[in-house]
Amino acid sequence: MRIYYRMYSREESKKIRQEFWINFGKNYPRKWILYHTKIKDFALKFTFTRKTAEVSIDLESTDEIMRLYYFEKLESLKSILKEEFLPGAVFAEEYQLESGKIISRVYVSKSDVNIHNKKDWPEVQEWLAEKMNTLEMFFLEYRDFIEQ
Repeated sequence: MRIYYRMYSREESKKIRQEFWINFGKNYPRKWILYHTKIKDFALKFTFTRKTAEVSIDLESTDEIMRLYYFEKLESLKSILKEEFLPGAVFAEEYQLESGKIISRVYVSKSDVNIHNKKDWPEVQEWLAEKMNTLEMFFLEYRDFIEQ
């Protein structure tokens, strides 16, 4: 059996991504913490591409010492995060973004999904909302420790 993938122009792909996130906002209308952590260069993120969906904590500081400081704080909470909040969480001290920038990232991912396939949307939206809610609960519980 052959599977054919439709090629999208940049504009078409951008429109589909925008449509997904608008639809997600309508289906899950709440204010997420995301960049509003009050910790510089420390953000909770949603990502959905042609291959995977991810929910992550991204440490994007250009000051490597600060980035690694916060990553070590998260690593010290690794067993709690994995046992009580997000089993399967991956801790990546050096994670390269498509732009080439190196960040630290703690994330969970869902593979074999595609933002261009609208049939994947309901499942991915539910998964993203559930995982981000759980990640936010972890963050709110341990924010004071992380900020110290």
